[in-house]
Amino acid sequence: MIPSETTRLVAESGLDFHTPSLADFFPDAILFAGTPFEFNRVQLVRLIVVVGCLAITYAIASRAKVVPGRIQSIFEMFMGFIRDNAIEPVLGKAKGRRFAPMLYTLFFLILSMNLAGVTPGLNLAGTSVIGMPLMLALWTFATYVICGMKQHGVLGYIKHETMPPGVPKPVYFLLVPIEFLQLAVVRWFSLTIRLLANMVAGHMMLVVFISLTQALLLSGSLLMIASPFAGVFALGIYGFEVFVALLQAFIFTILASVYINMATSESH
Repeated sequence: MIPSETTRLVAESGLDFHTPSLADFFPDAILFAGTPFEFNRVQLVRLIVVVGCLAITYAIASRAKVVPGRIQSIFEMFMGFIRDNAIEPVLGKAKGRRFAPMLYTLFFLILSMNLAGVTPGLNLAGTSVIGMPLMLALWTFATYVICGMKQHGVLGYIKHETMPPGVPKPVYFLLVPIEFLQLAVVRWFSLTIRLLANMVAGHMMLVVFISLTQALLLSGSLLMIASPFAGVFALGIYGFEVFVALLQAFIFTILASVYINMATSESH
């Protein structure tokens, strides 16, 4: 059953049910309301995640051992997975080492921001509001454009990206505008929307079934017998959201690797 249909049926039953909406992603200001420096719950979640990431990575790095402990092993396992599946297969070893710090940062920051949405007490992904996905996408965009221009020159890089060899010359009249639009807009825009849409949809689905479970359980009617089923759905979506958090961090990272490789390669 889709969330909108579930919401309608529960509302008709008179249950105390919280219907998720886009307003959940734009909470009231905590500080500096009505100013450009407004600080709300979304910024608070992001701040907590960033501080947590810095604290954890510092603690792991400062206590790193040749024979790693459990936490260090988990961290190294993730790094190895990203190196072996998203960095070196795309960029190669030499170029991969050059861009590895950026790509590791992207992966772990996005993963942490995503997991905030399923973390009790936070309950909102830092990537579920457009500012964070847009910033990360523009960082990726600036990186591959600058690196491409350094390697090929400004005009050489534009030609490299928009005029693939082996194409009949008349086709370039159609191909060049399309490729330039993809270079200048589509890549970073798609990175932004893909990450944002998945985190928004996941939050909405999770809130629907958690709220529905609570409403049915406290209904005081025969509807209580349906609460375990809604709870099972909520747990299933919770687990799926953890998977999506990992998947979206990986997809963003591997696409960043692909775009960097395209910009810095000698030929298509």
